[in-house]
Amino acid sequence: MANRFTRQQRLAALLLPACLALLLLSQPTWADTQPADQQDSKSESCYVDDLSDRLRCGAITVPENYAKPQGKQIQIHYLVLPAIKPSFEKEALLAIAGGPGQSAIDNAASFDKIFTKVRQQRDILLIDQRGTGLSNQLVCEGAGFEGGLAFNDDELNIATETKACLAKIDADVSQYGSETALKDFEAVRQALGYQKLHLYGISYGTRMAQLYMRHYPEALATVTLDGVVPMQQSVLNIGDAITRAIDLLLKDCQGNALCHQEFPNLKAELDQVEAQLSQGPQISQTRDPLTNAPTQLTMTRAKFMGAIRMALYMPNVRALLPHAIHQAAEGNFQAIMGLYALTMNSTGIAAGMHSAVVCGEDWHRFSEAERQQIGQSYFGREMLEAFDLSCPIWHIPAVGEDFSAPIASALPTLVLSGQIDPATPPSWGELAMAKLTNAKHFVAPYATHGVAYQSCANTLIAELISSGSVDGLSQECLSKDISRNFYLNANTVEAIPQDTLSHSTLGGDQQQGARHD
Repeated sequence: MANRFTRQQRLAALLLPACLALLLLSQPTWADTQPADQQDSKSESCYVDDLSDRLRCGAITVPENYAKPQGKQIQIHYLVLPAIKPSFEKEALLAIAGGPGQSAIDNAASFDKIFTKVRQQRDILLIDQRGTGLSNQLVCEGAGFEGGLAFNDDELNIATETKACLAKIDADVSQYGSETALKDFEAVRQALGYQKLHLYGISYGTRMAQLYMRHYPEALATVTLDGVVPMQQSVLNIGDAITRAIDLLLKDCQGNALCHQEFPNLKAELDQVEAQLSQGPQISQTRDPLTNAPTQLTMTRAKFMGAIRMALYMPNVRALLPHAIHQAAEGNFQAIMGLYALTMNSTGIAAGMHSAVVCGEDWHRFSEAERQQIGQSYFGREMLEAFDLSCPIWHIPAVGEDFSAPIASALPTLVLSGQIDPATPPSWGELAMAKLTNAKHFVAPYATHGVAYQSCANTLIAELISSGSVDGLSQECLSKDISRNFYLNANTVEAIPQDTLSHSTLGGDQQQGARHD
């Protein structure tokens, strides 16, 4: 079927757990790379899109199964953004991507922008974790966006799609969990001759960073955990985090005079649309938001709720949600379809690697009572049902119980949380702090997921790396109000509310005073 949704796309649009950094993806353009059968290639010159710098890239060869060193070999690819003035040639910042399943190398331009200050003196090291990007990617290709609009994803057979995905993967998927990948990271560090690493992990990448703290503390100088998934927490607990973020959105709109005036019944409208779609999809004719070509829109509950969920990751897109929900309640799904289009094919997740991690490290954790609790939310219930169908097919051995023990460490560690994060809320940051004796936890009041991308936290990270200590770090700059005004219609955002203005003294257009964004 040409227009069929695959399991990867369904999960990318709705069910992927906590770890979507939603970076601006840049596909790497390699130059002068070694052939695939070259053993442990030396670094060569290469370039990536959106960066004019000549970078260094390469790969090391490792066993797919470390217990069988003479068995199948795979290549782990890395990219080095060289320091502008290399004052610390034996140190580097290792930036670890989220997902699980995102490529760090694909996001080189974004990491470069965030760590401009760090790169003045230290290299930035990016590694495509095994199963992602260039490192034996475990991916299942799917249909395009147009097919996704028309497809009724409520009819998706997840078990069938999982079997089809697994059949296409040439790998021992049991060897793509976090602890095995950590051995690759350490092998890259040693091959490149770095004596110390400064770690930055975003979302799922914080799990990898914490495991590095546990298994190779001698290799580390400082650690930053941004949008942290604590070891004690399964990523499938994200259902409650999404519900919390939606509640905060509704509260923010209610507390904003203009948003509340324009959308006074927003919660009731959200409940109305969700209830309608739970009875079956709404089918209409529309135009593709990317091509403007006529197409059928089959709006399902999964697409609607998934679009809302993904929009919560980005402050500028979150600002569109009250208008989009209101329009949907009036029977117009054009706005919500636009939000859906923004995230349909943007997650860059390798589905096989994602499942190898979640099925082995997260799915098995829950007691029956915990399952019932998670199932109280729509998102939690959908995720559990999906992985209950797929994980027995992936057949990934469960990690040991000690895997989920809190990390005990005296390494200088900065923990960052966004107050309105729809994936890893501040309470998760507190859990991660349980046995960190040399750490500070800062909560950015206006940030969503990925605090370093949205605030002064990138400067704080540079200060941590420069000083090697959390003692002098202050969260004061994070309190700067960078919140986005809500869109009152499809084209404009509201002006900053003025207490002295009222609808009785100003006309509607004047009161909105909307600026073009």
